[in-house]
Parts: sequence; C-alpha cells; structure tokens
Amino acid sequence: MPSRLSYRSPVSVHRQAGRSHWGTLAALLAIALGLSIGYWLLSQPPRVERRAAPPSPAPRVEVVRPDTGAVAPVIQGYGRVVAARQTDVAARVGGRLMTFSEIAEPGRVVEDDAALATLDASDYRLAVRSAEAALAQAEAELAVERGEQIRARSDYESFGRQLSAERRALVLREPQLKSAQAAVTSAEVALETAQLDLARTEIKAPYRAMIQERLVGPGSEISANTAVLSLVDVGHFWIRVSLPSEELTWLNTGEGSTPGASVRLTSRGWPAGVYREGRVFSVLPDLEESGLLAQVLVRVDDPLALENDAPALRLGDLVNATFEATPRDGLIALPTLALRDGNRVWVASEDDQLQIRKVNVVYRGEERVLLDADDSALNADQRVIVSNLGQAREGMALRIAGDTQDSDAIAADTREPRQGAASDDTAPRAEEASS
Repeated sequence: MPSRLSYRSPVSVHRQAGRSHWGTLAALLAIALGLSIGYWLLSQPPRVERRAAPPSPAPRVEVVRPDTGAVAPVIQGYGRVVAARQTDVAARVGGRLMTFSEIAEPGRVVEDDAALATLDASDYRLAVRSAEAALAQAEAELAVERGEQIRARSDYESFGRQLSAERRALVLREPQLKSAQAAVTSAEVALETAQLDLARTEIKAPYRAMIQERLVGPGSEISANTAVLSLVDVGHFWIRVSLPSEELTWLNTGEGSTPGASVRLTSRGWPAGVYREGRVFSVLPDLEESGLLAQVLVRVDDPLALENDAPALRLGDLVNATFEATPRDGLIALPTLALRDGNRVWVASEDDQLQIRKVNVVYRGEERVLLDADDSALNADQRVIVSNLGQAREGMALRIAGDTQDSDAIAADTREPRQGAASDDTAPRAEEASS
C-alpha cells in the first residue's frame, strides 16, 4: 500500500511566515512602549503645592528708660579683714609662770586691765621687804645727821666768829646732810622699783580685747619681754579694699576724725540680704603690688558683733564692699548691657524701629555706665535696648517686650507654623492618592 505523503501548498507556508513576523514586531513595540512609560514616570518628580514662606517676625527686645539727673556709679570691690590693733602681751619681769586666769582662754573677750596670768612673786616680795628696810635705814641716818647739824650750828654760833661760806658749810655739816637726804631718795626709788616689779608679776590686758592664742604654758620659766598671750582689739577692724585709682574721685574719703562714705559689706558665707555697715577711713599711700590698685581702709565698729545681732567679721575674711558714691548732675545712667561697641547704644523709636546713637561714656562699671547728658543723644523718655541682636541694622522693625501688640504677634506666630505644617502634610498625601 503506497504511503500517504503530507503536502503543503506554497500559499499556506507564506501565510504562516507572515504571522510570525508580525508577532515579533508587536512584542518589540510593547517592550519599547513600556520602557518609555517607565522612564517618563521616573523622570517626573512628585508635584507638591508650594506656598510662599511667611514673613519672619521682628525680633523681640527688652528696653529700659535712662536714669537722668544727679546719679552716681556703683563702686564695688573686694577686701580682706585685718586687725586694727593686735598685741602680743609680754611679761615685764622674769620668773616662773604660775597660772592663767579663767578668762584667759582663746576666743574669750577680756576687759581693759583684766588680770590674765600670774608669775611667781616670792622673790619680788622679798625685794620689796629689802627695799623697805634700806629706806628705813636711810631715814634713820638722815635723822642722826640732822641732829649732828643742830649741834654743829650751836657750836658755830657760840664760837662768835664769822667764816667764809665754804668753811661755814663744812662746819655746819651741810654736805653730810645732802648725802643723807640723797640716800633716803635712792632708797625710796629702790622701794618703788621693787613694788613695781612685784605688781608686774600679774599680767593684765592693755585694752578690751579677745584672746587669740596662748603662747606659753603654765610652769614655763620666762624672762622679761617674753610674749605670753596674743590679743586683738575688738573695738573695730579694718577692711583693706583695692579699687582703681579713677574711682576714688567718686568717694568721700573723710578728713581727720570726720568719717567718709558709707560702705555696705557682704560675705558669701552670710545669709541672703544680710550685710554690715562701715565707713571709709583713709586711702593708703602705696598701691597694691599685683594690680597697681589703690588701697582704701574701711572701718567697721564692733566687728565681732558683741553688742548687736549682725554677722561677725573674722580676721582674714574676704568681703564684698559696695561704696556710696557721690552723685553728680548732668549724667545719664544705663545698665552696662546697653552699651554697644564701646560708645553706642540701641534705641527703640516711637514706631518700634531700631536707631543707633553715639554716646560719651564718663564711667564704665560692671553693672552700670554713666554718660554725659550734653554729649549723648539720649533723654529720659527714650527706650534703650538691653537685649542682644544677631544682625542689628538701622531702621529694622522691633517688638518691645511687655507690649500688648507684641503679645498678639507672638500668639499669631505660634499658630501659623502649625497650620502650614498641616497643609504641607496634606498635599503630599493628596498627590500620592491621585498618583
């Protein structure tokens, strides 16, 4: 049986080749179209609605009013408390130190002429007795000599002859009488010396003072002029304050017994608001070695607060002294923070704009500056800025602290960022939803 062979006509083969060609072309076109769309999507950024930035608010500043008229600077300095009178009490005679009195303890206050310590007085009592005996012997010899003189005068008058003055003095025993009188005087001086030495065996306070230290102990053998106790006068202390020399022109330093300017003293160790009062006493002639500053002595009475409830001043304390300066007319006082670039100040105008004024500085302190009212373009009605500004320029708008309009502007500035932030968050979300 003859095999059956498949037969395809030339027309069918041509049709099949045509279909394959068009399918490949369609696939390439689809890929190209997809790549084009993807590139377009990647090259286009998301569209977000942009809003113009709100105008930046004017800076908020604090202002003060100038102080005019008779004004004075605030003069301050630090000083060290020193003793006005400090004494090492010494024995005037030698001997064994027997006892100290009960009040002769460190930190105790003793009154003037109070007994502090006692030396062994046995030898000095014997010396007094010996001096008394010598005086009695001299007085007796003087009495005998006076009797001899009476007898010699009687013999001379009975002789009946006139002698020269020199021979008559010898006959009347006048030299012997003077010698006996001199012996009595010498014996009296020796007795007074012995009694004085006996009294000096008791050591007494030279003035009202506080005992600082015992320098020797009971039972010690001491000689004359050996220091026994250290005392400090409690009547008043000095405060040695260092100040620049140019500040002395503002102070009343006093003359003679007239006290100078008042001084307020404070210490870091005292409670807040507690202070002591003092007075400027004098200005020392020498300058401080380290800083070449003038040294002012301030007197403080009753420094240990023995008669009042004020805090006590201790020797060696470091205190802050604020001096009462003498006011002067024709000046303007401002806080030191208000001074810019050495000789300029910032002023807020009536329409709250910045103005820069040049001033003439008379005194510059840590807390206060004084300006010459005639040479400075300021008056008591102007508002001087004490706040710092990053970029200060003439005519820039300001907001004055404490002003009602300023409070409203602050509230508006507080609300605006929250509204803007909400709209910015909403716009991207809407864009994402649309895409």
